[in-house]
Amino acid sequence: MLDPRRAECDRLDRLMTAVRAGESQCLVLRGEPGVGKSALLDYLVRQAVGCRVVRAAGVRSEMELPYAAAHQLCAPMLERLDRLPEPQRNALSTAFGLSAGPSPDRFLVGLAVLTLLADVAGEQPLVCVIDDAQWLDSASAQVLAFAARRLFGESVACVFAAGGGGPHDLSGLPELVIGGLRDEDAHALLRSVLPVPMDQPVRDRIVAEAHGNPLALMELPRMMTPAELAGGFGLPARQALPAPIEDGFLRRLEPLPPDTRWLLLTAAAEPLGDPVLVWRAAARLGIGTAAAGPATAAGVCEFGARVLFSHPLVRSAVYRAALPDERRRVHHALAEATDAGTDPDRRAWHRAHAASGTDEEIAAELERSVARAQARGGLAAAGAFLKRATELTPEPARRAVRALAAAQAKQGAGASDEASGLLGVALAGPLDERQQARAAVLQAGIALTASRGNASPPPPLLDLARRLQPLDPELARDTYLEALSAAMFAGRLEGRDGSLRDTAAIARTAPAAPEPGRAQDLLLDGFALLFTTDPGAAAPALRRAVTASLDQSATTEEQLRRIWLAYVAAVALWDADACRTLAERHVHLARDTGALAETPLALNSRITVHLFEGELAEAAALSAEVRELTMATGQPIIDYGAFALAAWRGRAAEAEELLRVSSIEAASRGEGAAMTVTDWARAVLYNGLGRYDEARAAAQRASEDPPAPGAAAQWAPAELAEAAARGGDHELARWAVEQLAKTAHASPTDWALGIEARARALVSEPDKAESRYLEAIDRLGRTRLRPDLARAHLLYGEWLRRERRRIEARPHLRTAYRSFTAMGMAGFAGRAAHELRATGETAQRRGVPMSGHLTPREGQIARLATKGLTNSEIGSQLFVSPRTVEYHLRKVFAKLNITSRSQLNRVLTSERSVGAAPSRPRAEW
Repeated sequence: MLDPRRAECDRLDRLMTAVRAGESQCLVLRGEPGVGKSALLDYLVRQAVGCRVVRAAGVRSEMELPYAAAHQLCAPMLERLDRLPEPQRNALSTAFGLSAGPSPDRFLVGLAVLTLLADVAGEQPLVCVIDDAQWLDSASAQVLAFAARRLFGESVACVFAAGGGGPHDLSGLPELVIGGLRDEDAHALLRSVLPVPMDQPVRDRIVAEAHGNPLALMELPRMMTPAELAGGFGLPARQALPAPIEDGFLRRLEPLPPDTRWLLLTAAAEPLGDPVLVWRAAARLGIGTAAAGPATAAGVCEFGARVLFSHPLVRSAVYRAALPDERRRVHHALAEATDAGTDPDRRAWHRAHAASGTDEEIAAELERSVARAQARGGLAAAGAFLKRATELTPEPARRAVRALAAAQAKQGAGASDEASGLLGVALAGPLDERQQARAAVLQAGIALTASRGNASPPPPLLDLARRLQPLDPELARDTYLEALSAAMFAGRLEGRDGSLRDTAAIARTAPAAPEPGRAQDLLLDGFALLFTTDPGAAAPALRRAVTASLDQSATTEEQLRRIWLAYVAAVALWDADACRTLAERHVHLARDTGALAETPLALNSRITVHLFEGELAEAAALSAEVRELTMATGQPIIDYGAFALAAWRGRAAEAEELLRVSSIEAASRGEGAAMTVTDWARAVLYNGLGRYDEARAAAQRASEDPPAPGAAAQWAPAELAEAAARGGDHELARWAVEQLAKTAHASPTDWALGIEARARALVSEPDKAESRYLEAIDRLGRTRLRPDLARAHLLYGEWLRRERRRIEARPHLRTAYRSFTAMGMAGFAGRAAHELRATGETAQRRGVPMSGHLTPREGQIARLATKGLTNSEIGSQLFVSPRTVEYHLRKVFAKLNITSRSQLNRVLTSERSVGAAPSRPRAEW
């Protein structure tokens, strides 16, 4: 079968050579079922002489059991568990059910697996082989992909074989697509497996219908009788291959004794391949060890240290072919054979599959497993157990309540389609009026996640909130807040009846919150005032809301529900400290709970903070994570970070294409807020490039949008003031300054007043302009807002040059140029260099700083190293192994032409300090 696969085998040979040389390797073999992926994995194992090999395989029936496949892979290495750092050891022990504990951070679990693999590889090259990755449980897929992406300096190979399109978590890893064989090779393979006379037309048709699939070529002829082989055979047109292939396996199973077939079904239903558990269950079915002989002789299954089928499709065929009663009987035996004390969740799962109808006892047992399942696998695991509990619940009212809980968990885990189905079950049940209202809120939330704009317009949410007022005032207020959130996302695409101001006016009629109000109550009051009065009137309420949101005493669910809106409130207040804290906390909360629906929103907030701090490398790393998450969940997510980052870097062609695509996507989803953000990003891009007419048009569109905090109310007016003033439209520039002043005076932070002073200087007479530029530099110099500070130096330097004070202009233009260059903001750096030349001084032709040649990951590690962190500490923060940190640092030293951390500290510190106000220390953001 491998004769036609020399190119693929050569690729695997090179992989093994690299691993033996001390390099890490990762590869995903992709192809349809039967194309030869498993055979190539077997070839890889045979070539791994002198290496340690660990294997795992995804199993369809365990796709909803968290960490099942990761446990398969790591089980042979768990004797090293005590060698892991305590946080990683605890997380992995909890994930594998070896100890009780709070919900483990999935990133810590991934880091523990990474550290475990690296530890083993320190003694002997390690080869990790994962077959049928399309059937991995989601937790394992994320953890194994996480580890694979972060293996750089270890002698480890991670090779996956995945059929179909999944899992999404592996997207972005190096791939080798295994296609069908060429006709010549297919005929050769067919002759090798069926060396009997065959009419040429029959042979040609088999090859054509197999589409080069090796397993089909091997198995389909074995299903045929001699008469069929003689002539006239053919599969129905367009018939899918897997079904006939599995049918072929079943024909080979038919001659096996009944006990053997029962044993195979038991093994198929027990996906871990644990021989002790299989034989224990078999004994309960009255099956002895002799039943294994015929299966082994037929080449179907091996019963040794592990129970292994000859091919995954054999397992699938065995299980699919069994009658429902037969499956239930086997699962019942497996449930009885599973220790309730050591693995209660797996026992409950088998009991659930053994149930012939509804069963409240088992449903309750599954419900009791929810907390443990969530601790091990987050919301997705909880949703899986609740879903099965719903199916087993006999009493309609209780079934509806469980369905509602399952839908909420599935929605939080990012599985909106499943959540919708479960919500339908809940709504069909006898829910009371309050439960119906909660279901309606969830229904709106599902629609809002799918399309943050017009798919969930405010009016239905407002109507729902009114219905809730006499039933549940607290939920009514939460629903008004959700309506405001939907209106903010709809933005410029809001309908007449769902405008942000109209929604806020109706929200102000909500029943008063009891004292002391919850954070979300304070947020509702603050936003309702902001959009119906003015920023000054709303500021005190918003400030109380942000303060309350910073309190971590609330439940995780409550914090997740309010934290993004709290971040938006902090933006409205120009409160940089709170923005940073809330964005970081949002990311941690979303990751810790497996709330995949929330994670992209959290990451985009954190990316924005990084951009305003001038940490473009860190923003790039998180933007890559958003893309990975998009692929992993299949959610329709607009990648705000990617286009904003390209704009700040001044990469015109890349930014314009990203902005174009994002604008189209935002319009199609009714997400007007994203269109506002794209226009603001365009304004930043074009101001940096000196294309002021284009910057003015984009900033004006954004500034005239509904006044949601951020791009519309604050950042776009600042860009508009600069673009209009530079373009000679001073009237428009003054209008923009006044718009900006409304929010700046309402919350007079250094950030707010510094930006306002910078903008107002642009439209001031010379006797006032200079003091305002100096005020902007002074105020922004107290913050971590390096880009805004550099832009203040740039504008002041430009003004000084135009005032014919070229000598005085040069230090400010030099500061701006060096700062923009160090941050990687090439557009603004080019503008500063042009101004410097106009003063008679030539900018240093360094292009980008030395650190600009580093990758985002190298830049992160280098910056952490300058803070005095050890390799182990850096690895813990970035979820990579210490050896990977060492690997990256070696590359950093080579690129920067240095040999020590002290030299690294001097290089990066000098670049970071460019543009800082030397007279006073920076305030931490």
